Amino acid sequence: MALLHRFQQHITENGLFSHDDRILLTVSGGVDSMVMLSLFAASGYQVAVAHCNFQLRGTEGDEDEALVIETAERLGIPCYNRRFDTKGEMERTGESMEMAARRLRYAWFDELCASEGYTVIAVAHQADDSIETFFINLLRGTGLRGLTGITQQRDRIVRPLLFATRKEIVEYAVANHIAYREDSSNRSTKYLRNKIRLGLLPRIREINPKFTPLMQRNVARLSEAQHFITAAIAKIRHEAVESHEGIDTIYPDRIGSEFSRNFVLYELLSADYGFKGDVVDALTRTLDRGESGRRFYAREWVACTDRGRVVISRIEPEDDCLVEIPREAMRAYAGNAILYFEHRDIGLIDSFGVPPQQAQLDADRLVWPLHLRRWREGDHFIPFGMTGKKKVSDFLIDEKVSVMEKQRQFVLLSGEEIVWVVGRRIDDRYRLTDETENVLCIHREIV
Repeated sequence: MALLHRFQQHITENGLFSHDDRILLTVSGGVDSMVMLSLFAASGYQVAVAHCNFQLRGTEGDEDEALVIETAERLGIPCYNRRFDTKGEMERTGESMEMAARRLRYAWFDELCASEGYTVIAVAHQADDSIETFFINLLRGTGLRGLTGITQQRDRIVRPLLFATRKEIVEYAVANHIAYREDSSNRSTKYLRNKIRLGLLPRIREINPKFTPLMQRNVARLSEAQHFITAAIAKIRHEAVESHEGIDTIYPDRIGSEFSRNFVLYELLSADYGFKGDVVDALTRTLDRGESGRRFYAREWVACTDRGRVVISRIEPEDDCLVEIPREAMRAYAGNAILYFEHRDIGLIDSFGVPPQQAQLDADRLVWPLHLRRWREGDHFIPFGMTGKKKVSDFLIDEKVSVMEKQRQFVLLSGEEIVWVVGRRIDDRYRLTDETENVLCIHREIV
């Protein structure tokens, strides 16, 4: 069946949108989005194009921009183009490149919808993107929800190409003489997605050439299972959760004996409040030991164990969010960021340099468990490259950190010593040296 017919059939069968909708197509210039533009143009929908130039790839990005504008003009389709100072935004917020670019583009898309009356935003993710997301989440640790790949529709965002594989899309582009550009960063194995795309998945396809359609069916079944679980959890929530004046209380003893208490707690805490799996595991172990007063953090919420109950509330501004980081921890929340922890041998470290969003610490100098909290007045450390102590408050002033960012600033401690002003500078005493054998690598990702 021709790709165009399958595209139209997929939209109709899934009720993604109608001919009455005004649809904003997000077009980068790559093969997926250029084929999406062609399919929409051939299907008679009311569409416009939005292109983002993040000014991170020099001439290559400018040529992407030119192709998108030229193609939209040739097709007689309105085209919006915006250039972003992405590097400046990264410096201002401390976000990773991916997070800053995502936030900038979706904020702009929302602006266009509000000002120009677009009702749908179409994004050109396809089947292989969804499969790659499955493995990314699997490797990072996730519940069933994380294994359902990329969602087909969320609010006004739709992904109408999830039925098609990358191979089918490229073949359609070639057969129909659709011009597109290849992002050179797609060939870099520096990124986890590309390691999966270029390294892992080709090996799996050698074992099973039908792997892609098999995974499409698997992800579809997992999605159906998640829908079933979500409906069941909603009924349990009605019995087991009480809300009063902004505070929610979960009563685990009200969860029926036929259900796994820990699984239900995970679903309640992850879906409603954003708690990660390893945090929920630690919380349930605390319940098993009958401990009260232990606090566990998500991005915006704190859960406290209290006489067999779990009490959840918004994080207060004065809460310093102190959490214990055991040696086996994989991640932890630090305000609006997640820290990922990885132990490595020194032989696997390419450089002793430390990018701002990462920390490479001499693991043998650390006193476990570590502790993570917001910085306090009077905190001090020895910034990397210096020999004398400096107050964290003075360091943040020198770094021209805004008042809002200061409120979100976390520090990581070994014993009583700060080893990392998170996302900014490690302590010189914990740097890697010629004597270092074991390394704790920490990556910060804004969420």
